Amino acid sequence: MAAVILLVAALVPGQLPGQPYSSYWFPTELLSWSPETDPDAPYNRGSVPLADRFVGDILVNPHARPGEAGVSAISIMYPSTSGNPSQGANVMDVYAFNYWQYVEVLTMWGGSAGEGLIVSPSADVIDAAHRNGVPVYGTIFFPPTQYGGQIQWVWDLVQREGPVFPVADKLIEVAEYYGFDGWFINQETAGGDSTLAVLVREFMIYIQESSDLEIQWYDAMIETGGIAWQNALNSLNDMFFQYGDDLVSEGMFLNFWWTTNGLLVSRSNAIALGRSPYDLFAGVDVQASGYNTSVNWDGVFPEAEEHVVSLGFYCPDWCYSSSSSHSDFYEKANRFWVGANRDPGNTWTTHPWKGLAHYIPATSPVNDLPFVTSFNTGQGRLYAIEGEIRATHEWNNRSLQDVLPTWRWICESAGTPLYPELWWDDAWYGGSCLRVSGDLQAGAASLLRLYKTDLHLEGGETLVLRYDSSQLPGQESCIAVALCFEDAPGVFELFDAGTVTGEGWNGFEQSLSSFAGRTVVQIGLRFASASTHSDYEALVGMIGIIAGSPDIPSAPTGLYVESFQQMDDNNGTIRLRWTHSPDAVRAYDVYRLDPDSSWSFLGSSPGEAYFVPLVQRAEPETETTILVQAVSPELGFSEPAAATITWTITGMEGDETGPALILSSPVPNPVGPTGASVRYSLPAAGPSRLDVYSIDGRLVDTLLSGQTGQGWHDLEWYPEGLCSGVYFLRLEGPGGSRVRKCLIAR
Repeated sequence: MAAVILLVAALVPGQLPGQPYSSYWFPTELLSWSPETDPDAPYNRGSVPLADRFVGDILVNPHARPGEAGVSAISIMYPSTSGNPSQGANVMDVYAFNYWQYVEVLTMWGGSAGEGLIVSPSADVIDAAHRNGVPVYGTIFFPPTQYGGQIQWVWDLVQREGPVFPVADKLIEVAEYYGFDGWFINQETAGGDSTLAVLVREFMIYIQESSDLEIQWYDAMIETGGIAWQNALNSLNDMFFQYGDDLVSEGMFLNFWWTTNGLLVSRSNAIALGRSPYDLFAGVDVQASGYNTSVNWDGVFPEAEEHVVSLGFYCPDWCYSSSSSHSDFYEKANRFWVGANRDPGNTWTTHPWKGLAHYIPATSPVNDLPFVTSFNTGQGRLYAIEGEIRATHEWNNRSLQDVLPTWRWICESAGTPLYPELWWDDAWYGGSCLRVSGDLQAGAASLLRLYKTDLHLEGGETLVLRYDSSQLPGQESCIAVALCFEDAPGVFELFDAGTVTGEGWNGFEQSLSSFAGRTVVQIGLRFASASTHSDYEALVGMIGIIAGSPDIPSAPTGLYVESFQQMDDNNGTIRLRWTHSPDAVRAYDVYRLDPDSSWSFLGSSPGEAYFVPLVQRAEPETETTILVQAVSPELGFSEPAAATITWTITGMEGDETGPALILSSPVPNPVGPTGASVRYSLPAAGPSRLDVYSIDGRLVDTLLSGQTGQGWHDLEWYPEGLCSGVYFLRLEGPGGSRVRKCLIAR
């Protein structure tokens, strides 16, 4: 495994050969885009449809007001506009946002004058949001002139051919093909005029009339075409919101310097235009200080009164960017969204930041059967399938994120409640599970309320639980699943998990046939014991309500290897494609078939295309079989589909002799269009060669050939005519030979 770790560290995700990237463009570049000509397009498609979600009657916080304000989150999901993997990578470190229950819409923020202005959300962000019922927007960002903005780019966006806006048509095509829901438009480049402003307005109306996409507009440009932040909705900017009978944008993100009176006037103006005041989002910039940002909360959410407008956060990803560790990120995110007490039902604090749970009731997408959660956050240090750890490397893929608990956390007890948390040291399916720990006191049960649901039981459903309470072998697990039904609010029916039968994961199943016709409105867990258990710990790997036994889906069809790129004789990357199973599928798990007929896990995706960031050859094989297995929403597993890759064995990396010859790796590595420096040293003068070989062992360039003096030498290498990929530099000279691997990245 050490060799694998070193390889992944040497070639970061954005530099792997064959790596698909999330899309970004300048307006004129977008005109030439099509999914047929973009090789990365299939890997950038979201696969999860937008779920329905609800608020329901269960409101845990008396301050939170349903049916009023929402939250728009503009988040930096990647550190730059370019070089972002489409489907995650073999590192755990990523902004895996997971408080979707408090968000109305999420914009994946990006764009820069040097990279591109139009940024589509990555496939994994689309999938995670949609599984939770949250629409996702791409970004169209025209920066201020001091940051490289050019007003011509705005004219390029709204160029018109008769009644048609060609760039608008491409924006619609991109969103519909990739499967996201709209665009956030931020026009902050100075130099426009009223003609341009009208074109921008007509451009947005055209999108509204030509598609089902949504638009959110940032309060910067005004009707004269100039940049003048209003911090309110007024006569200078309302034409970008509503123009007569024409809907121009579904939402307006008001600039950050709003006042209480300005919001009240904005509210009145929205109503006068026939619009909801909650289509206005009072902007709050939390990028620098997070929950230490000063906010006039009463101006937006006056206590015990109707909300004035909605709230818009710029960069709530502060929770991630400011964190010192993975656990620190999760603690900060809970503090940001839920509050200082780690309990959405108890948000009282003397700190001015009470958390969004104080104002906004949690929504839930858990309104349809089957429902299964493995508490998978979409990242991890391991990957487990049915409790068996199948991979021990880091990974992230937000497409695989489960619907996580609605309430984090409500744990009620007559004594000291147990402590619930997400846990990444074990899992049932994926990379994480739920851990509950503490002193379980005799006669003082802990009721952990997890999910708000709306699940109508038709008859024949089965309750399933997977748990690990290894400290109590042969004893009662002290765990019961707690279900609350609509016709008995506040009363929990308990389903005892029984005796711990052995170490590791235990299973529990219970028919719910006797509850047919009733609706489950809460799912939780109850921990109770007649005797005290100090330092009690239970891992919960899965909770679900399924129809009978797990459905077994049909296998995907048409599996093929779109490309296989070797990094050396023993390591490579793969682009895989297949046709969706005709059955409902939660994800497709990808494996390599080992020589001993076991399967090694390579990754997973809910879509029909997947990039494998690392596959390894098992010597002495020259062919490797790749398997793709469909997994149903109930965690049933299909027969695998199979395809084959063929390895080219060059022997190049083992072709080294002589201890005195030195060849350094090129700098920089990867080698870009501007070239690289190559340094080498000979122990004596004599004939020498420095050649470049492709991954399949072909000689593609010679950098040095002839008599060379003793000592250190430097040369500049400009890899003209060579495409992106892995190459070998091989030096021959007095004293032996040396080989160094490098990557060319165009």
